Order: sequence, then C-alpha cells, then structure tokens
Amino acid sequence: TYKPKEVIISDTNEELINTYQVIKNDVESLIKELQKLKQLHDKETFYKIRAEDPKLLSNLTRASRFIYLNKTCFNGLYRVNSKGGFNVPIGSYKNPAIVNEEELREISKLLQDTDIKVASFEECLKWAKKGDFVYFDPPYYPLKKASFTTYTKDNFLDKEQEKLKEVFEQLDKKGCNVMLSNSDTPFIKQLYKGHNISFVKASRMINCDGSKRGKINEIVVRNYETP
Repeated sequence: TYKPKEVIISDTNEELINTYQVIKNDVESLIKELQKLKQLHDKETFYKIRAEDPKLLSNLTRASRFIYLNKTCFNGLYRVNSKGGFNVPIGSYKNPAIVNEEELREISKLLQDTDIKVASFEECLKWAKKGDFVYFDPPYYPLKKASFTTYTKDNFLDKEQEKLKEVFEQLDKKGCNVMLSNSDTPFIKQLYKGHNISFVKASRMINCDGSKRGKINEIVVRNYETP
C-alpha cells in the first residue's frame, strides 16, 4: 500500500472540513451524537436541525448535524442558498443509515496523519512540490443548465473551471503528478485537450429525471501516462 509522507486535504466548504476534523479528533463522541439523532429522527427533527445556524454550534454538534442532514435529506444532496443556508428537503427513507460506526472509525484512522484545511484549490500552489501527487475533485461542470452546482454559496461555473485549469497547468510545470475528475462534457474535454483523458462509469443519484440516474460517464484527466 502506498503510504505518503505528508497528506493535505482541503475544501472551501467549512461544514465538510469541520466534519473531517471532528472525525479525526473525536470520532467516539461523534458516534454518540449520531446515535442520539438516529433515535430522534422524524420530519419535525429534520426541519428543526436544518434550521439551526451551524456557526452557533460546537464543532461536534456541527459535524453531527452535517452527517445527519446528508444521510436523511433528499438524495443525499448538499445544496445551500445565497446566504449559505442548507435548503434540501427531507428524503423518503424508512430507515436511513445515519451512523456507520465501523466506517467512521476507519476514516478516523486514515485521517490521523492528514492536515485538513479550509482552503481554495489555488492554495495548493503554495504547498505542492516537484514529484507530489495532487488530485482535484471540483464541483462537476453541469451536463445541462438546470443541473445542480451549488455546493457553497459561491457557485463554481465556467470562470472557476478555467481558473482550475490554469492551476492544473502551473502544477504540471512544477513537475507535480496531477489528476482531476469532472463531468464528460465538450467544455471540459476542450479545456484539458492535450492531457491524458480517460472515461469512467460512475453512479449518480442526483437527477430530477429518474431515468437519468445510475451509471453515467465521467472523465479523469492526468498530466502523466498510466500503464
């Protein structure tokens, strides 16, 4: 198994990064909080917790709220409004998997030697050195205009995708090994023309058209050749 000397993961979503930090540092308390929420779960509890301002909560409660909403909302979708408020309705689940103790403990072990930061993708230019491996998993380019793109209150559209491509190129010049995932669209394929592009089938549950859910094409872009 490949064991890197140093690992950094980052995202601009503060809720996600806080959740990773709590899983890393206090996973047993998080499991207890999620077990409580599992017992309390119903429609009233969901909307009460959704209405809470996460910035007023402790890091632990904030993390349990994030996981609870993700596991019980419609299609596990994470979407916020222009003020940053989570606005996805409750999902239709008889018995949602709110807490997976074994999985959380395993993730906690993996995160022990990981530096977890709230940071934009441009920040990696400060950290990455020649020979480092950098992987980008951005908000995917929409397959059509109505597609979901709002993971944070600041949308990630054409301009941001083009900025990400510039960072990809700068890391390439530094001698880093760079990999990126995105949707299989003409815009993205044209953007990364000249690099190693491969196609993978990925499962997707987020689509207003039920017939479009399931396996769809995604692209993986690399600046290096694979065997």
